[in-house]
Amino acid sequence: MRILVIGSGGREHALLTGLKADPSVTDLHVAPGSPAHAQVATVHPEYSQVGDPARMTELAVDIAADLVVVGPEVPLVNGVADALRERGIAVFGPSASAAQIEGSKAFAKDVMSAAGVRTARAEQIAPGAAEADIESALDRFGPHYVVKDDGLAGGKGVVVTESRAAARAHVDAVLAAGNPVLLESFLDGPEISLFCLVDGETVVPLLPAQDHKRAYDNDEGPNTGGMGAYTPLPWLPEEGVQRIVDEVCTPVARELVRRGTPYSGLLYAGLAWGAEGPAVVEFNCRFGDPETQAVLSLLKSPLGQVLNATATGHLAELAPLQWQEGFAVTVVLAAEGYPASPRKGDVITSPDLQDPTRILHAGTALKEGAVVSHGGRVLNVLGHGATLDQARAAAYEVLDSIELEDGFFRTDIGARAARGEISI
Repeated sequence: MRILVIGSGGREHALLTGLKADPSVTDLHVAPGSPAHAQVATVHPEYSQVGDPARMTELAVDIAADLVVVGPEVPLVNGVADALRERGIAVFGPSASAAQIEGSKAFAKDVMSAAGVRTARAEQIAPGAAEADIESALDRFGPHYVVKDDGLAGGKGVVVTESRAAARAHVDAVLAAGNPVLLESFLDGPEISLFCLVDGETVVPLLPAQDHKRAYDNDEGPNTGGMGAYTPLPWLPEEGVQRIVDEVCTPVARELVRRGTPYSGLLYAGLAWGAEGPAVVEFNCRFGDPETQAVLSLLKSPLGQVLNATATGHLAELAPLQWQEGFAVTVVLAAEGYPASPRKGDVITSPDLQDPTRILHAGTALKEGAVVSHGGRVLNVLGHGATLDQARAAAYEVLDSIELEDGFFRTDIGARAARGEISI
């Protein structure tokens, strides 16, 4: 099976590493990829316009891809999967209409309302709204303000704050960019990321994970795309995953089928588990980053066959997924200035730099033969262990070997769970 992966970050490095281990995968390609991906796939840097359906289809046809796996959300919202399917190419990723589950938070709210899925109360503020209307909308929310960009924001378009001034500033910034704003009620309880393979009404969950969004220890600092994650969740009840599938993911999948826009690919449910059970914070239409790096590192089932079964409508026939015992932790090494203005071009060294079982490259490049930083989130470091403490220790041992001037990382990924401080 010849597979093309679209994307260039740590999530795609994790996908490529998993696909390379599948004996049914005979040829791997990635666009645009990164120099680090050249270890496991043929890299096509000239195809950098990942959101262009025509360009992505051109490459898939040129290499005679049997399956295309779309990593980021922008190509999906732009209709890359639709264009590929029109050419008869199997795609792991939803249509543009189904991808609106991430592309429009208002659309997602409408789907959840129709499906009877618990989520936060929300109101939309449109560009051009009157000053009095904005202030009265803010009056109806708080003291924990949740302000979201209603479009795509790469996981960083949300401000959660107790400061009304900070909430208003984000409202103004989003409206000034010409996008609607969503105000939401705050959902309490620990957060859960659950990835589900979805093929119409068939839903197969992967291991649950927890992301750490804030830049610094103790959940301080600005919101980011994610500074680390761990899986599975020792505090989640045994029946917790199935309850999320039954109460959230399956009803949403059925509602999308009812609307004539069946979902095919990876549905990512971001949830908070409060007193009444799981409630949706947001949906994404693709693998999450950095949770994917930890989750896929524990998957024993052949990844290529799993994704292909989903893409070709045979998910219901797939054998139950097999997982390694124990825990996985991934910690993000970020560049100085991330997330506001990350510095690029700093040399990175480590004895494990070329070992994808320990280090996945999220934002790196080659410069005069040296690996250098080329993004905000530079590396994803992996650790595994029989216990969460052991997995954490393994990840931080690798981090200790990495040199990146002024780079930083959180030291508490998974720490509260390991100490038994999280419960529902």
